[in-house]
Amino acid sequence: MDLFAPENSLYIFILFLVAVLLSILINGLFVKFSHTLGMRSQNGNDDIVRWASTSKPAFGGISFFILFLFSYSIFALLPDKGILINKIHLAVLLSSTIGFLIGLADDAYNTKPLLKFSGQLLCAIIMLGAGVVIDISSFRIFNYLFTIFWVIGIMNSINMLDNMDGIVSSISIVIISAILIVCGLTNHFDPFFVITGGGVVAALLGFLFFNWHPSKLYMGDTGSQFLGAFLAAISIIFIWNFRDINGPIIQFKQFIAPLLVFIIPIIDTTTVSIRRMLRGHSPFVGGKDHITHHLAMLGVKDNFVCIVYLTLSVFGAALFLFLHYYNFETKYFNPIGIGFFFALFLMIQMMYQKNVHRHEKK
Repeated sequence: MDLFAPENSLYIFILFLVAVLLSILINGLFVKFSHTLGMRSQNGNDDIVRWASTSKPAFGGISFFILFLFSYSIFALLPDKGILINKIHLAVLLSSTIGFLIGLADDAYNTKPLLKFSGQLLCAIIMLGAGVVIDISSFRIFNYLFTIFWVIGIMNSINMLDNMDGIVSSISIVIISAILIVCGLTNHFDPFFVITGGGVVAALLGFLFFNWHPSKLYMGDTGSQFLGAFLAAISIIFIWNFRDINGPIIQFKQFIAPLLVFIIPIIDTTTVSIRRMLRGHSPFVGGKDHITHHLAMLGVKDNFVCIVYLTLSVFGAALFLFLHYYNFETKYFNPIGIGFFFALFLMIQMMYQKNVHRHEKK
């Protein structure tokens, strides 16, 4: 049976619904039976300072990995899936698993930053070994270094973004959904990515049931590191590599696509990192200086902060899909994409300055 034939769409929907219900069940069990293990609060030594003041179990990431493996098992059972042992599939599996393990170790033992960085570097090296490389120049070593920068950057960005209820889970749903749509638009229809991507979206939806404000459960580093590795890998495969072989050496369209799809993580991490370094602080030490926190300082309620983030993320992804679907020429694509990104970036900097001046007056 061809699971992806149009007449079998009902089976796909049922499988997706089962995965969502499974995620709700697993996370519900974590909430019910977890009392102290994996708790996250403001009083620990976490590298992420959370907006909420109460301690909550950080087991959500475990459900992500369970549903990821569940979806892969469905892929493995397909009779017409082609070659099961594909080096790119294997790289995504291994790097996502390593991301999960280093996050789990950090949640359980509060590991040293160097150990986490080493795990993130290993994820990038595995992707490079399988040929998952961002091709932005004719210099292979530069492509390798940029790929490593992207993988480690996204893994840290997703981790840093997990500072308020519902933010990372909802934005990750938007990013994965946009990438799955790209699979259809480019006819790059790989059942592995469709099934595993759908499985992770289902896991996030089930988790969001417990993570929406006021949340009962956090994803922890277990979830953010797994998501970071998974998102970094699939974005390289489906978002970064729209390169025209006969085009110029530097093609701005390649950069605009990920800037729009990952607009919230990139702007938040860039803003926070630069401002912390200007103050003489490490960008990896947690604090209440993220965009989410500044929106809350302006009086935006926690639920609406997540809605604002979600709306901007959807708009960025939709703009990319719109431009890509109509195959706009570069002269139109570049100014529209860059214009939206930098307009949002400047608005956020103005918001930061407004809050800084208000704080100074007090």
